[in-house]
Amino acid sequence: MKHLGPAAITLALVIGCNGAPSKQAPPQDGEKPEVKTLKIAVIPKGSTHEFWSSVHAGAEDAAKELGGVEILWKGPLQENDREQQINIVDDFRVQQVNGICLAPLDSQALIAPVEAARNEGIPTVIFDSGLDNSEVVVSYVATDNYRGGMLAAERLAEVLGGKGNVVLMRYQPGSESTLQREEAFLTTLREKYPAVKVISSNQYAGTTAEQALDNCQQMLLKHRDEVNGIFTVCESNSNGMLGALENEGLAGKIHFIAFDPNARLIEGMSAGKVDGIVLQDPVNMGYLAVKQMVLHLRGKRVEPTINTGEYVASPQNMREPEMEKLLRPEKFAD
Repeated sequence: MKHLGPAAITLALVIGCNGAPSKQAPPQDGEKPEVKTLKIAVIPKGSTHEFWSSVHAGAEDAAKELGGVEILWKGPLQENDREQQINIVDDFRVQQVNGICLAPLDSQALIAPVEAARNEGIPTVIFDSGLDNSEVVVSYVATDNYRGGMLAAERLAEVLGGKGNVVLMRYQPGSESTLQREEAFLTTLREKYPAVKVISSNQYAGTTAEQALDNCQQMLLKHRDEVNGIFTVCESNSNGMLGALENEGLAGKIHFIAFDPNARLIEGMSAGKVDGIVLQDPVNMGYLAVKQMVLHLRGKRVEPTINTGEYVASPQNMREPEMEKLLRPEKFAD
């Protein structure tokens, strides 16, 4: 595992003593021990983005490797539906699953349902995006999102030649992972690149590509004559921004850094419309989240935090095997 930077994932997570492993009575002479299938609920932030399909693939890979594990995958349709995600956690708690792996939509709103599950002996591993209360979880498996924001700032400053006007399009309030990216981007530019001026950083693109397209086009109408570079912090926002740049005839003219890949953004990078894509490893994230949970349930020691890595793909390195793998990660197939 690579070294975490000082401003990286700041949650001081501890290994929870909640959700003790299920115990089975020892078999009588001549009996075979009962093998219990562990039911692990895996709850993403949403159900539409390609990122989550890759997380799902990794979760299923872990279940197959470990044996005796069933993945119950369910998430809200949209990534702004906190109430639906809370209801999904509560439903799995009522079903008495053995454990929950959760990517919380809101760092505060999901604390109560996670704590309620813990109080009933159902532990939770958090992945992708943190909770404000670390004591209610077993482990946190995620990208170092702060470092991801730093990498975006460094790449944008590089293609700008160290000077110019830039815009940050935010995601939505309450999302810990994207907040880390946003704050790191702004801090890095302020501290390392004083000739790069942030002219807008308070606009939210929204949680869908459609919302992002509309909001990004409005931003471009306001700043098109002065903006030289743009950073968007997740897949849906990046999709919307690329569409807005194309619609306004500005693709390839304004430098653009995206976060998380899909086929359209990769094609855009090949065509010179995207200068870089900050990459995570969603397959590994899903795999390690489930593995941590199963190890915990089987009475093994688990790490309080696991960093799954962050990288930057560019037009120059996108054909390298490591980047190819991260740009086109495995997807779950029904």
